[in-house]
Order: sequence, then structure tokens, then C-alpha cells
Amino acid sequence: MNKSQLIRKGLLGLVGLFFSATVWAHGGAAGTDTDQCKFELEPGHWIHYTAYQPNAFPAEDFCANVPNTNEMTILVFDYQDMKYRDDNVEFEVTKEPEGTQVYFLPMAKHKKGTVELKLPQGVPEAGKYLIHITLVPDKGERLDVHMGFKAGSGQTVSKNSLFLYVLAALAGLYALYLSSAGFKQKVDDTIKKIMS
Repeated sequence: MNKSQLIRKGLLGLVGLFFSATVWAHGGAAGTDTDQCKFELEPGHWIHYTAYQPNAFPAEDFCANVPNTNEMTILVFDYQDMKYRDDNVEFEVTKEPEGTQVYFLPMAKHKKGTVELKLPQGVPEAGKYLIHITLVPDKGERLDVHMGFKAGSGQTVSKNSLFLYVLAALAGLYALYLSSAGFKQKVDDTIKKIMS
């Protein structure tokens, strides 16, 4: 097998890897965790957090960075287990470092395990924000946890979307390589020059 065939097979393997379901899986393997949008309320008990700006980014979800200010923002919290569904939970969003309250959801039980905070005007300005979650179980001690996020990055395309666009462009170029003899010859000649 010559070098150009080896490079072609390597490119094909990379394209196959990028479209693999394992690469796109949300979360991680046993013993590891790559889900950036969940945080531990107490040892072994997690809550998953997702932010949406449906008017500006209808097909995107965010976590630590929310792109726009003054844009309807929905914060969704999903309990990862049944433990907290019978607890009273309070949510507050504050602008940091000032501690100015932006949103407040009074203490309530959320039997479905999902809590949705709708901020019709979003957050007022770019900067750091803190989500305060206070749990008051019927038995046990009050628990306060916090999670920060940034707003106003002005991001027009999420990193996931950008990666998908680049991947689609590479797949298109590879399809062109396979279907066009002239383009294939130019690429092969370029590879030969690089390899010599």
C-alpha cells in the first residue's frame, strides 16, 4: 500500500469516526463523566442543567455560556434521581459579583423532577451570573448549592454547530474527492509533493 492510499484510508476512517454514535454520546463512560451541564447537589446525587434562547437559537442548548443578553432565556433543571422530588426547592439567579437578583422561583415541590425557569427578558447585561438552588427536605438539613454561568458572549454559532459545519465541509470535500477525477488528481499530486 502506497502513502497516498494510506492517507485516503486514514481520512475515510476519520470521517467514519466523526459520525460514530459513541463520539456524539452525551455523558461519559463508567467511572468518568464528560457532561459539562450537570452538577452534584450532594455526593452521588446530580442535577442536569440546560439553558435555551429559543428565539435567537431555536435548535441550540447552552450550559456555562449563554450567548445573548436581553433575550428570552429558559433554564431547565432535571433531577437525575427520585431523591429530590419530594423536597421543597427554591431557585434564584443573581448577577455577580454584586449579588443583584435577576430571577426568583419560590420554594415548591417539583414532583415531575423537571423545573423550568422562564426569564422573559433574559439577563440584563453581559457578565457572570450565579444560580442558587436551595433544597429543604422534610427530614434532614437545608442544602444550598450554586452554579455559575456567563452571559453576553455574543456567540452566533455554538461550538457544537461550528464543529458540525466543519465536519460537513470535510465530508463534502471527501465526497468530491471520490467523485471527481480532476479534483482527486490535484489532491493526490499535492499529497505526493508533501510526502516527498
